[in-house]
Amino acid sequence: MVSHEVFGVMLRKLGFLVVALGLALPASAGEQPGSITGYVRDAGGVPQMGAMVEVLGTALQSLRVFTDEHGFYAANGLRPGSYSVKVSAPSFLPALRERVGLRPGVNAVVNITLNTLFEALQLTPARSTAEDDDWKWVLRSVSNRPILRMLDDGSAVLVSESEQDDHELKGRLSFLAGSESGGFGSTSDVTTGFSVEKSIFSTGTVAVSGNVGYNSGSPDAVLRASYSHKMANGSNPQVALTMRRLAAPDANLHTEGLQALALTTSDDFTLGNVLELKFGSEMQTIQFMGRVSAFRPFGSADLHLSPNTVVEYSYTTSEPDSRMEKGFESAPADLSESGPHMSVAGFLPALERAHHQELSVSRRVGKTNLQFAVYADRVADPALTGVGEPSSESGEVLPDIYSGTFTYQGRDLDTRGLRVVLQRKVTSDITATLDYGYGGVLDLAKPDVSLEEAREWTVTRNRHTVAAKVSGTVPCSKTRWIASYRWLNGQALTPVDMFNASPGQADPYLNIFLRQPIPGTGFLPGRIEAMIDVRNLLAQGYVPVLGQDGHTVYLVQSARAVRGGVSFTF
Repeated sequence: MVSHEVFGVMLRKLGFLVVALGLALPASAGEQPGSITGYVRDAGGVPQMGAMVEVLGTALQSLRVFTDEHGFYAANGLRPGSYSVKVSAPSFLPALRERVGLRPGVNAVVNITLNTLFEALQLTPARSTAEDDDWKWVLRSVSNRPILRMLDDGSAVLVSESEQDDHELKGRLSFLAGSESGGFGSTSDVTTGFSVEKSIFSTGTVAVSGNVGYNSGSPDAVLRASYSHKMANGSNPQVALTMRRLAAPDANLHTEGLQALALTTSDDFTLGNVLELKFGSEMQTIQFMGRVSAFRPFGSADLHLSPNTVVEYSYTTSEPDSRMEKGFESAPADLSESGPHMSVAGFLPALERAHHQELSVSRRVGKTNLQFAVYADRVADPALTGVGEPSSESGEVLPDIYSGTFTYQGRDLDTRGLRVVLQRKVTSDITATLDYGYGGVLDLAKPDVSLEEAREWTVTRNRHTVAAKVSGTVPCSKTRWIASYRWLNGQALTPVDMFNASPGQADPYLNIFLRQPIPGTGFLPGRIEAMIDVRNLLAQGYVPVLGQDGHTVYLVQSARAVRGGVSFTF
């Protein structure tokens, strides 16, 4: 009898223990720890031994581990949650990876690349150039995001983000001077360009840049301040304020110079990595012989049919500024190279107003990129570029003492055309691009007309154009170079496809751009480069017209200019 009672008591205790274990096991399984591991390397792929890795998160105060001789680190026993990984090593800038999600029992692999100050301060243009491996408009929807993938064993891998995300502060200062070209444009002006960029709150960037020229009594200047913020959903809204000031061009115009303010806002986002939308607008206010305001919207929609095929529709209301892509040190504040494009006719100022629509198909095949595009352009009161010394007493020209050129108001342009671009990576250091275009240009219906009558005799004619561009880097000297030549089958006052912003874009005729790091300056905290920027070296495409004072002046697509100087990056 006693034995039965004892057995019953033991059975009840055993049942209680089984129930308790059944309740405890799921709870303990939900708290199964995970780990964060990875490799720390420099920009050249060399493993970094002894780098300190700090793992910070809501579930713990701080966990510090160090990399071994292979650059490997492991932070084990971490509770599920969100973590930040910070890596520090001598001679390198700290690197931070935020919002690393860790699930129960999962090993998250975070590989990190460390950069030196020299590497982090390298500046690149905002727009893609021919020296890039791929065009930015191919797979742009995934180019600005960290890549998350799964290994064969189920581990999550967060691929390192771009080195540019690690910088704290970067800047550049340049001094540039031009040589006189004997009436072909380009005065011997001295300009100072600068840019400073600072990352704030890990996802925001504040930038200030500009260019100041000293040819006249009061400086000509372009100043730009911007702020961009990278959102968690991948979008990157930006707001920018640009101020331009050009000195009084001529006393006959009774003006104190041109002053312009432009407020630009833009944003972009993607839908399912298939459709990418970019849109924005610019509000301009120009003070020149009165006040003129303009609203300029722009936008594009990219449809990714496959990883290598993109269909894009774009709309813009202003000409692209190719000089801005190379930096302010090669984009002075003159009327011929930067907006707003102003002209006068009968002492009445006019602002160039444009509408450009384009539909393109882009395809990548191995190392070759192809694009076919059709477009439609409408330009009202186009500001044509001229060189020479015309008289402004008639109120038909707007002299620009900064660049040694003048602007002349042409007849409205309404045209349609097409473009075919072929780009190939010839070697790891050389990229070649071939661009064919067909469309309307402004031209004179007869020769030997006067400047006052040129607008009356201006007509629209279709022209063919072919551009060849080669760019690259010399491995030993690290010289970066771009050489291009654009041919046109006839006379023209404006370029064919003047809104071309593809990798095939090239200025008319022969152009050369060089950036050469100066050796022997490695002891300095930064980098020093020599620059040479040559446009229309052979002075081609000059259309003669007779000025009011009897002297011959020229209307041109691009005025010859030779500029050179030095740039300091810190």
